[in-house]
Amino acid sequence: METHLTALPNMPPVDKRGESPFFHYRLGAPGIEQRGPGFREFATTAGAAAKTEPPAFGVWRLQRAKLRRVTVWFAALAVCLDGSCALAAPVEDSIAQRAQACVGCHGKEGRAAADGYYPRIAGKPAGYLYNQLLNFRDGRRPYALMTTLLQPLTDDYLHEIASHFSSLELPYPPPQPVGSGHPASLAHGKALVTQGDAARHIPACTQCHGKALTGVAPAIPGLLGLPPDYLNAQLGAWQTGGRHAQAPDCMAQVAKLLSPDDVSALTQWLSTQPLPASTQPAASLPSALPIRCGGVPAGSTGDKP
Repeated sequence: METHLTALPNMPPVDKRGESPFFHYRLGAPGIEQRGPGFREFATTAGAAAKTEPPAFGVWRLQRAKLRRVTVWFAALAVCLDGSCALAAPVEDSIAQRAQACVGCHGKEGRAAADGYYPRIAGKPAGYLYNQLLNFRDGRRPYALMTTLLQPLTDDYLHEIASHFSSLELPYPPPQPVGSGHPASLAHGKALVTQGDAARHIPACTQCHGKALTGVAPAIPGLLGLPPDYLNAQLGAWQTGGRHAQAPDCMAQVAKLLSPDDVSALTQWLSTQPLPASTQPAASLPSALPIRCGGVPAGSTGDKP
């Protein structure tokens, strides 16, 4: 059995999707259904020697659901013709409007989602956000949802998105209560964050992320105001090779030096710390980065590499 398609004359206008409100038809391989304007369905029998031509007008089937759609279509048309049909408000053409695809997961204005998994992106250094968009798009940071969303976008568009969210100065939520962690573990976490562990070649977090831990422009993020589950997940991803950055990947090198107790301690301590009055990233570091980072252009943090 073969399916042939013939346009019917004098069909009503199609809707904005290019779809007729009247009919559906089948095209191509069995099970592949498409829709389109002004088509009907009829069939012929294919023989070994010859094929019977389709009849002049064929046989077509109007589904009951389609008939209901036609009724609604004509009712809406009648309302518009009497002058009471209001035009839809124009959609704002701005980066804030286009970035609504981001806030569905990252929270209103990029403030972070309530589930503790999708991080805050508002106010992060623009270079850091741009690097992460590149990492998702180009496969260094695998996450199917982000990769699919970003694959069609150009570098310039990613820059625009990063700059938009970086420019947002919004209040942070309060930190977790100090009593949410064991005192010994919190003390160990504070020591790792502020002093590091020279014996194990672990630099202090403050050596790269700034004394206030609010990040350093243009490409080093802050560590405060993030839920511990998110911090744990990212350090674990670096340890297991599930997350990568531009080479040399300094965070992967540091993360692999941390034990599970180290990770738990420092993420607990970070999540209990209040943010300073100014949450803006620092303009520079007082000294050179302790380890080379591929995502941070040499000298861009004001240090002397």
